[in-house]
Amino acid sequence: MQKFKNLAFLAFVSLLLFSCGEYQKVLNKGTVEDQYKMAVKMYETKKFAKAIQLFEKVTPAYRGKPQMERIQFMVAQSNFNEKNYQNAGYYFDRFAKNYPSSSKLEEASFASALSYKLASPEFSKDPTDTNKALDAFQSFINAFPTSEKIDEANQHYKELRYKLQKKYFEIAKTYYTTADYDLRNYKAAIQAFDNLLSDYLGSEFKEEALLYRLKAAHDFVLKSYDRRKPERIKDALEAYDKLIRNYPESKYLDEAKKMYETLVKEQERINTLIENSKELQDSK
Repeated sequence: MQKFKNLAFLAFVSLLLFSCGEYQKVLNKGTVEDQYKMAVKMYETKKFAKAIQLFEKVTPAYRGKPQMERIQFMVAQSNFNEKNYQNAGYYFDRFAKNYPSSSKLEEASFASALSYKLASPEFSKDPTDTNKALDAFQSFINAFPTSEKIDEANQHYKELRYKLQKKYFEIAKTYYTTADYDLRNYKAAIQAFDNLLSDYLGSEFKEEALLYRLKAAHDFVLKSYDRRKPERIKDALEAYDKLIRNYPESKYLDEAKKMYETLVKEQERINTLIENSKELQDSK
C-alpha cells in the first residue's frame, strides 16, 4: 500500500514538473498561438498569475482580432482573482469601454466598480480609488437599473459615500482641534465643514458637523481682536441658527446654547464699545 502511495506521489510530481516545464517552454519559446492556448489553459485551471504572464505576451499580436474581447476579460478576471484590484478595476473598465455590445458588459461594469472598492484604502488615506469606485458604481446604477445586482451596487455606493464623508469630516475636525496652535485653522475648519455640508446633503455627519462648525466659529470669535469680532459674531450666530433650525431637539442643544449665550454677551460688549467710540467722536 505504501509502495502504491509512493508511486502515485512520484507520478504527481513528474506531472507537475512536466507541466511547469511545458509552461516555461511555451512562455519563452512558444508561438503566439501556443502561448494563447496555454494562457487559456492556465486561466481555466485557475493558475491566474501564469495566465496573466502569457496574456501580456500575446496581447500585441491579437489586438484588433476577435480573440481580443475574450483576452481582455480573462486578463481582468485573472487580476481580480489574484487580488490585484487596481489592475482589475482598470482592465474591467477598459473592457466595458472597448466592448459596449458584449454579453459580459454588465458583469464587467460591476466587477470594475467592485475592484476599485476593494482597492480603496481606509478612509484616512488617499481617496483616489474610493472616488473611482463611487463613479463606477454610479455609472453601473445608471446603466443597469434593473440588474440583479442593483441592491448590492447601491449598498456599495452607500458604504463608499460614508467613507468619503468620514474622511472629510475628520479633516475638518483636525483643523479645529489644532487651531489653538495656528489661528488660521479656525477659518480652514469653518470652510472644510461648509464644504462637507454642501457636498454631502443629508450626510450622516450633518448634526455633528453643524456643531463643530458652530464651535469653530464661536472659538474664532473669542480668539479674535475686537475690530474683527462683529462680522465673526454674525457668522457664529448664523451657525447656531442653522444647527437649531435643522435639529431643534439636538443632543448638542445644551452645549450649543452655552455658546450662543457667550456670543450674545460678546456682541453686546462690542456694540457698547462701538457706541462709546461714536459718542467720543461726536463730542470732539
